[in-house]
Amino acid sequence: MLLPLACLHGRVAQCLTSLLVLAEPLPRPRRGAKARSAAPTSVEVAPAGTKMASELYPPAGASAATATDIANSNAAGAAVGRKVSLCCPPRLAPAPLPPLPAPPAPDNNNPESPNWQSFHPTLRERNALMFNNELMADVHFIVGALGAARRVPAHKYVLAVGSSVFYAMFYGDLAEVKSEIHIPDVEPAAFLVLLKYMYSDEIDLEADTVLATLYAAKKYIVPALAKACVNFLETSLEAKNACVLLSQSRLFEEPELTQRCWEVIDAQAEMALKSEGFCEIDRQTLEIIVTREALNTKEAVVFEAVLNWAEAECKRQGLPVTPHNKRHVLGRALYLVRIPTMTLEEFANGAAQSDILTLEETHNIFLWYTAANKPILDFPLTKRKGLAPQRCHRFQSSAYRSNQWRYRGRCDSIQFAVDRRVFIAGLGLYGSSSGKAEYSVKIELKRLGIVLAQNLTKFVSDGSSNTFPVWFEHPVQVEQDTFYTASAVLDGSELSYFGQEGMTEVQCGKVAFQFQCSSDSTNGTGVQGGQIPELIFYA
Repeated sequence: MLLPLACLHGRVAQCLTSLLVLAEPLPRPRRGAKARSAAPTSVEVAPAGTKMASELYPPAGASAATATDIANSNAAGAAVGRKVSLCCPPRLAPAPLPPLPAPPAPDNNNPESPNWQSFHPTLRERNALMFNNELMADVHFIVGALGAARRVPAHKYVLAVGSSVFYAMFYGDLAEVKSEIHIPDVEPAAFLVLLKYMYSDEIDLEADTVLATLYAAKKYIVPALAKACVNFLETSLEAKNACVLLSQSRLFEEPELTQRCWEVIDAQAEMALKSEGFCEIDRQTLEIIVTREALNTKEAVVFEAVLNWAEAECKRQGLPVTPHNKRHVLGRALYLVRIPTMTLEEFANGAAQSDILTLEETHNIFLWYTAANKPILDFPLTKRKGLAPQRCHRFQSSAYRSNQWRYRGRCDSIQFAVDRRVFIAGLGLYGSSSGKAEYSVKIELKRLGIVLAQNLTKFVSDGSSNTFPVWFEHPVQVEQDTFYTASAVLDGSELSYFGQEGMTEVQCGKVAFQFQCSSDSTNGTGVQGGQIPELIFYA
């Protein structure tokens, strides 16, 4: 019996739709079995926008919902845009895996993602992530003085593994049971440096906090961090901070750092005593410095530095800055200054007019300078020994000729390096080879083209082949294994001696010097011969 055209179209459409939305493919025939039907028929899905017959002519009795479902199915099939086998429809392609989420931000105060461990493969990385992190924190520290304190989260196990003090605090017989521990004597920044090292082995030191960090490392017995602090201080040691570091090295019982401080203070005493840091030291350190036999400076400089310290101490104690109060805060330190070793002019223009001495003391000191029958004084009478300068002579012989060494404002220069820290105080130069003569000279010490020290002066030679010292205003600290350039520009009408048989390496006591030619030299000086036969230094 023939079906109406509209009904036929509707059944075809329903058949197609049911095949397209099948959740699983139709079963395939077994191998060797003969197909029970003819070859599969392929039906091309209509392009998008074309209405199927079932939409135009829905089957009789079909509801509106059924027509809508068929239309939606046709729309889904149109999106495929290919031929579909009625008996073997294709398997659906697996959906692509979602991309892995990005690693969490390194800010330890932000909560981590649930699988944060996946992004930190090493134990060190995972441990470092816990630094200053609230995650799993089982103790908190209130660090710093009242009003400037900071709350720091931590983990007892990590701290106990890194410090015997923390181990006793958390797991000892008298273990701390409070969840918050107050540490008012440690600066927050220094405490964070300590914790960061304990969590990650990383050491971040800065000049402003290194002393406070050293204190924290000593308090909690973390020797590796303390050693790093000392090394940092030694490399940054110079005249302006040497007195402060001396005070701290005594407090922390660091003998190596103390010795390094003394080397700088002795050699650059005037610069160290005039620094702001000198006024910040405690009185015991003041007394130790003032009694120092090796201070390489005039006594008038020592006296002036002591007065500056007394003024600062009066302000620290809230006292009016008066001569009486200065004497009071100085105590016996005033009588450690070797006032009688000053020249009479230095005393008359300085200490005698300072108002810190009594009239009787001033009178007796004047008598001590001038009278044959000298009064007894309460001040030390012997002059300080200071430092004995050493000389590195780089030539094995000297000579002179009728046409050299001549000076017309050209530069004599040599480069040198040392194997340990020294202080260059001046240069030894050759003088006239034909009798007494005066030279004007400008000497310089440079590193990487930067002038570290210079002096413009004159010296008089006596016609011998001796060297004549020319001094810098202050000794210059020279670091090991770095080349420096020493230069001299002489101006004089007389020819001079010059060095011969120069040496590239010279051992002076415990210091080894190495020499090489300098491109700044325009007057013929080099390693083998020329001017600048000596470097004058303290070690």
